[in-house]
Amino acid sequence: MGDEVFDGVFDGVFDGVFRALADPSRRRLLDRLNAVNGQTLRQLCDGLTMARQSVSKHLAVLESAGLITTTRRGREKLHYLNAEPVNAIADRWLGQYTRARASALADLRTALEQAPMTATEFAYTTYIKTTPERLWEALTTPEFTRRYWGVSLESTWEVGASVTWGMGEVRMDDPEHQVVLESKPFARLTYTWHTLTDDFAAAVDLAGEKLEAWRAEPRSKVTFILEPVDDLVKLTVIHDDFMEGSAILPQISQGWPAILSNLKTYLETGETLAALT
Repeated sequence: MGDEVFDGVFDGVFDGVFRALADPSRRRLLDRLNAVNGQTLRQLCDGLTMARQSVSKHLAVLESAGLITTTRRGREKLHYLNAEPVNAIADRWLGQYTRARASALADLRTALEQAPMTATEFAYTTYIKTTPERLWEALTTPEFTRRYWGVSLESTWEVGASVTWGMGEVRMDDPEHQVVLESKPFARLTYTWHTLTDDFAAAVDLAGEKLEAWRAEPRSKVTFILEPVDDLVKLTVIHDDFMEGSAILPQISQGWPAILSNLKTYLETGETLAALT
């Protein structure tokens, strides 16, 4: 795909975002998700004068525009804010808007990125100009993960295999608990999050009651879903299995957008964002 065609694809994505945001009912639904993230259709309908079918249609438009991400838990479909489209618009177009319109867009970007963490999982979707094979390599090769994440992940990436985490001189090994749960090359990968070892805690200045509280929480897991979309790959990241009121989840939710932006930048340009490397 040439740069001109690539720009055209993203202009179309931007058009969809602007159309989705133009409707006040859809903005209200985003406001409700900003207040309480990870809601079902029934929960989003509560207190609204709109019919359930109308709410469902508005949510479909928001999901199509990438402004929300959905996951399933049993029979329930949960809806989450997704800041990526607003980030992309702000990064590319913000300077071309008048002060008032730019301020409004910036406020929305901030609201999406700082949504209260009242659910028990984090979800994020982005589109990357790459191939599923190349993205899979970036997710599973230590040299790649170290480049855009600052963390090396070593594993055979077979179900049940251990995952060793490396952060500079810190290595986190826990063959019994740091394991691959699901592995479908170029399509889906799930593994458990790392153990909060003493070396890791010292490296990130985590100590005392805060460290004990974090260690008392159940172990979480992260899932990467890769879906080809023309010459792009839709990457959805779901980090879940957190307890209600988790102290770790807000930190995870702040970290993932930066990591994934760095991953996208690296695959599309060969460069990384200096803040993470």
